[in-house]
Amino acid sequence: MVERLARSQAPVHIAGESGTGKELVARLIHARSPRSAAAFVPVNCGAIPSELMESEFFGHLRGSFTGASRDKVGLFQAAEGGTLFLDEVGDLPLHMQVKLLRALQERAVRPVGAEAEVPVNVRIISATHKDLGKLLAQGSFRQDLYYRLNVIEIRTPPLREHVEDIPLLAEAILRRLAQSNGLASPPKLDAEALRRLQAYGFPGNVRELENVLERAVTLCDGSRISAAELQLRGDVAAPLAAATAPGEAPRAAGGGFEDQMEEIERRAIREALEKARYNKTKAAALLGMSFRSLRYRIKKLGIE
Repeated sequence: MVERLARSQAPVHIAGESGTGKELVARLIHARSPRSAAAFVPVNCGAIPSELMESEFFGHLRGSFTGASRDKVGLFQAAEGGTLFLDEVGDLPLHMQVKLLRALQERAVRPVGAEAEVPVNVRIISATHKDLGKLLAQGSFRQDLYYRLNVIEIRTPPLREHVEDIPLLAEAILRRLAQSNGLASPPKLDAEALRRLQAYGFPGNVRELENVLERAVTLCDGSRISAAELQLRGDVAAPLAAATAPGEAPRAAGGGFEDQMEEIERRAIREALEKARYNKTKAAALLGMSFRSLRYRIKKLGIE
């Protein structure tokens, strides 16, 4: 999808939870596009004070307001010929949404204090962890701007929907951490630690995985990372861990916590498969997970 979007000049909106890599996707689209030689300019729309937004986006002329001691180039002009990434676009106040819409429609901006508009050539990629559809219904996001930004939408899935990628992600993160910490080789996750990571819900997604592993690298002996050194928050298991029947207590399966959790998962998956008449797509929907994740769990748990 990134390769296809890179060939286009259409605005792209990236939807996904915090920590799922929305900016990474935006950077990849830019890097593979004909605009790659020009600047990629990221801006967090929720981090700019409302009274400074117009100046930040469009620039200003010296003397245009108190404190404007010199001309300032805005973000649109800084991204000339390249890509402007509007992160957390759902946080834009309504007055700024109007000005942004005009800039997109006219392909020009008017710096604060200037009499004429300045043409700009930028590609817009936006992102948010919020549901723009809900903001639209609530009247806090303009419909015309929504359709201007959301020409093509791409979704970054939460980590819990692709737990089979955790070993590869962890390996890459540990390799980078080892290099930055001056370690001769990256520490390895032991089998129990890896199982615990794949059973954890990761509300903070890949960003949380990075934080967990950075802490574990600090705490471990330098060669192996145990489950205890992960220090997962409350050792919260993935959503399937809560999938027992109403009123049914978790059944001990012998062999400790991990065996009990796996037994609960097996039972929940089998029940869902039976209800769906062994249609895995329908069973995945009943369990609130992706087909790919269900297929992985069936294989991992040895379910016939």
